Amino acid sequence: MTAPLPDMPAVQYAEVNGIRMAYYEAGPKGVGVPIVFSHGFPEIAYSWRHQIKALADAGRWVIAPDQRGYGLTKGPEAVEAYDIENLTADLIGLIDHCGAKTAIWCGHDWGGFVVWQMALRYPQRTAGVIGLNTPYTPRGSTDPIAVMRARMGEEMYIVHFQKPGEADAILAKNPRNTMDFFLRRPLNAPPAGASPEVAQAFSGEGSKGFASERPKDGPSVFPLARMVEAYDPANDRRPYFLTDDEFEVFVETFTRTGFTGGINWYRNMTRNWARSEGIPVQVEVPSLMVMAEKDAVLPPSSADGMGAVIPDLEKVLVTGSGHWTQQEEPEQVNRIMLEWLGRRFPQS
Repeated sequence: MTAPLPDMPAVQYAEVNGIRMAYYEAGPKGVGVPIVFSHGFPEIAYSWRHQIKALADAGRWVIAPDQRGYGLTKGPEAVEAYDIENLTADLIGLIDHCGAKTAIWCGHDWGGFVVWQMALRYPQRTAGVIGLNTPYTPRGSTDPIAVMRARMGEEMYIVHFQKPGEADAILAKNPRNTMDFFLRRPLNAPPAGASPEVAQAFSGEGSKGFASERPKDGPSVFPLARMVEAYDPANDRRPYFLTDDEFEVFVETFTRTGFTGGINWYRNMTRNWARSEGIPVQVEVPSLMVMAEKDAVLPPSSADGMGAVIPDLEKVLVTGSGHWTQQEEPEQVNRIMLEWLGRRFPQS
């Protein structure tokens, strides 16, 4: 029996789309349009604890699931079960279970990709979208894995994730070290003598994110699994943003579950691209893009050009934050969300 999570509502379960999904619900159920939070990798619904409390205290109905393959939501064995069709259908099943006709979908990291897809695949069930860090990018003409392999190299983490079992084993060898590697703030300045790849990953300074290119015959960009292999927390000067108790929630979770469920989301990127041909590319609902100043993988520049495909778009910058924006700078994020919600979705 898993212990209750600190600062979270009681866990509930819903049978949706062939899985038993764990979720957390707060605020006035049935009042207004719910905000549904979609977490990223490697996270769980607990990553939204600050937003759940702040929005619920402000009178908003909020729902946050552990998504397919994460936390208390066990996923199937088949890799194809983690494609975008299932990930979006899971969330529709969840709001059906909770009694909502539409939702404001809010996603971070991989969850951001999912919520932008909600607006394309389920426009009648989508009232609005909030993207944290993850921009919306229309479907390209080429398989994204092929593009990343050519531009950033075989060790670039998403390309590397395509190899069955390899990165999974590296990350699961010492989950405490792995989560320590991930869950820290960026440095104010790059480590002295660090390679450009490490400097960008640890500080966010000068990163072009997915627009990066490795030098000819140079090392891969964002070689995450290899960096985890070589990581020593004792030599890491990056500050923490989690308390010890909060950190232990993530360590316990991924020690118990491993990382394969989340990595399987990445293993469907080619499938998602191939099966999305013909889906509309313009987002037609009110949308908010929240960018993080020091995110090395998804820098603010990655959101350039979104207005061309999202007519009703607002963009706001969270200062001082690295990639884990809703946990690093919860007060800024909560204020931005509540201000936008108050204007665009006022409570009656």
